[in-house]
Amino acid sequence: MTAISLDRIRQIEARRDELAALMATGDLSGERFVAVSKEYAELEPVAVAAAEVRRLRQEAESLAQMTGDADAELRAMAEEELRENRAALELADRRLALALLPRDAADERSAMLEVRAGTGGDEAALFAGDLFRMYQRYAETQGWRVELISASESEMGGFKEVVASVTGQGVFAKLKFESGVHRVQRVPVTESGGRIHTSAATVAVLPEAEEVDVQIDDKDLRIDIYRSSGPGGQSVNTTDSAVRIVHIPTGLTVIQQDEKSQHKNKAKAMKVLRTRLYEMERERLHAERAGARKSMVGSGDRSERIRTYNFPQGRVTDHRINLTLHRLPEILAGDMGELIGALIAEDEAERLASLDAA
Repeated sequence: MTAISLDRIRQIEARRDELAALMATGDLSGERFVAVSKEYAELEPVAVAAAEVRRLRQEAESLAQMTGDADAELRAMAEEELRENRAALELADRRLALALLPRDAADERSAMLEVRAGTGGDEAALFAGDLFRMYQRYAETQGWRVELISASESEMGGFKEVVASVTGQGVFAKLKFESGVHRVQRVPVTESGGRIHTSAATVAVLPEAEEVDVQIDDKDLRIDIYRSSGPGGQSVNTTDSAVRIVHIPTGLTVIQQDEKSQHKNKAKAMKVLRTRLYEMERERLHAERAGARKSMVGSGDRSERIRTYNFPQGRVTDHRINLTLHRLPEILAGDMGELIGALIAEDEAERLASLDAA
């Protein structure tokens, strides 16, 4: 550990102890207690990992001294325990390094999930529907809530476009590597000849913004109210309830017409607009801080093909980390833990490597 990291660990441990003492008093108000508890929970893993590293290093010093003992049996025992200690210390050092890595401030946020059919016509829309249901089922396993914001269904089922809010703890941390082009290879239900076709859908996962994150001036907005139309709008087109919001400085446009209430449509449209503006600012700051460095698990660019779902072979391949899993039905049923875990692990490994190289 460097002197800088040692100093940082001492500061974290001191702050953790200070927060523990505060919580023990029982004098904190509800909101203050929540804030203190949250900060404590963020610092505790670092303090625990640091304590384990110190314990193992002290144990290693004692064992190293014992390896020089005159008693052969005691010496052999110490040498064996020292080998085990070194292996445990290597793992503990890695856990501490991971705990010290700068965290993405958006990781604990809820997220806006957008899935759109790409090349492939009706088959692409069907695949977009499969992907959206996959994320819905995964969300259920995590205890998250999925709220549909807007959807444009295709004639044969599936979605031309679907946008949803996924609410819960750590949503963005687990879904952020899903952004990109997802490709499917299978025999379409529309294909009588039984030939395998390739089609695609794009996925975007954006951390949801709070009102305090993005200040939007009313004079920067142009809001149009009009009558809903088209598929999905038949039940609401008797009143002017559809809402189009244009953010004039950026040109971002959001249209919402799924609700019968103009006010509900406006609220949903503002939520989407705020999230997209927040993501634009995050990308700008990331570009400034990280330059053009491209993560091994992908830049999140929607033009980048990240994964292939091959139905004839029953496999899912993530091209960013060269991982192939022959568990396609289970993954589409929401069992995404192994896939998402591998992406997170690869990202952590690359960030650790970049720290070592710095």
